[in-house]
Amino acid sequence: MRFDFPNRNGEILSGKLELPPSSPRAFALFAHCFTCSKDIIAAHVISKTLAAAGIGVLRFDFTGLGNSQGDFSNTNFSSNVEDLLSACDYLGEKYEFPELLIGHSLGGAAVLKAATKIKYARAVVTIAAPSDVRHVHHLLQTDIGTIEEEGKADVQLAGRSFTVRKQFLDDVNETELLEGIRKFRKALLVMHAPLDKIVSIDHASAIFKAAKHPKSFVTLDSADHLLSNKRDGRYAAAVIAAWVDRYISSVPEEKVRAEKGTVRVRSRKGAKYTQDIATLDHQLVADEPTSARGDNLGMNPYELLLAALGACTSMTLAMYAERKGMPLEEVEVKLQHEKIHAKDCANCETSNGKIDRIYKTISLSGPLSDEQKQRLHEIAEKCPVNKTLKSEIDMMIQK
Repeated sequence: MRFDFPNRNGEILSGKLELPPSSPRAFALFAHCFTCSKDIIAAHVISKTLAAAGIGVLRFDFTGLGNSQGDFSNTNFSSNVEDLLSACDYLGEKYEFPELLIGHSLGGAAVLKAATKIKYARAVVTIAAPSDVRHVHHLLQTDIGTIEEEGKADVQLAGRSFTVRKQFLDDVNETELLEGIRKFRKALLVMHAPLDKIVSIDHASAIFKAAKHPKSFVTLDSADHLLSNKRDGRYAAAVIAAWVDRYISSVPEEKVRAEKGTVRVRSRKGAKYTQDIATLDHQLVADEPTSARGDNLGMNPYELLLAALGACTSMTLAMYAERKGMPLEEVEVKLQHEKIHAKDCANCETSNGKIDRIYKTISLSGPLSDEQKQRLHEIAEKCPVNKTLKSEIDMMIQK
């Protein structure tokens, strides 16, 4: 889902929040590589995979990159760190503060720096990160002289042109990482590919050596610097999900439970309309679409109503066909709901205002005779939910 937020200067940064299908066990913040965007393959795959593992992940474009506002030429490493802090604050305001920080390449250096200022972050993961941000000099080496002499230069990075000012170099030259790593007292996972041609594995060794325990190192084997192969991204995400399990303090929010014969619905903390629904043995999610300002994490209430009717209809037909030995192979029920004026309903007792109309189309598969099909369509109307919707309902509010 879209998750935009303001940076410290009031500029709107473009973010995406990947949420699990059920209540997140924790939240993570992902920082992308230098001049990349939130939609780079590694960021996309890792965020999606972690969300499937129950961890909500926010990834965003740093100021002046991707779809975020601001001028890239006015940014530097320190402003990236500030953007991370803004993202943490906004995520904490709307949901929960991230306990896991993940950074790719220079984004890894940024989360190492930001981690010293984020007390609620309990675990940090770096992927192909430099141990010294002056490492970016090699990307700018042909233009450094111009930047130093003229105050700025247009440089080509990954096939795109960026304006880099002298203040960027000054900020990089003044930034120190390793001493902060020695002090931040958070669980650290260093991930790096031995054959990385952009950031050598020596940087990973320096980060790992500087950190205090608990710390872990995982090789990404033959992966390239950008983890452009989705398989490498999924592997990194699976390792992160397993590794962080023992370090994050938050546990999955206690699942909504219900007694036998009861359906329990509870609004989800931090969400606008999302509802967690449970019976004794099962859970599902209801929500409103983004067009209605929801998070679109599940079917809306009317869709659930139609689903109940459709499922009951199909089950009833399956039971009847089995009992009567009919060669029914498959049932498909399509349903739609709308509000109509009562005067437009020829068979309705009510003549004023509006009433609900449900359109139901039943498709039957299998070598059925015309008589069998006709009988099954008649039986469909005897579905218990169908009867309930057509009967008078006495709804009692209990306190």
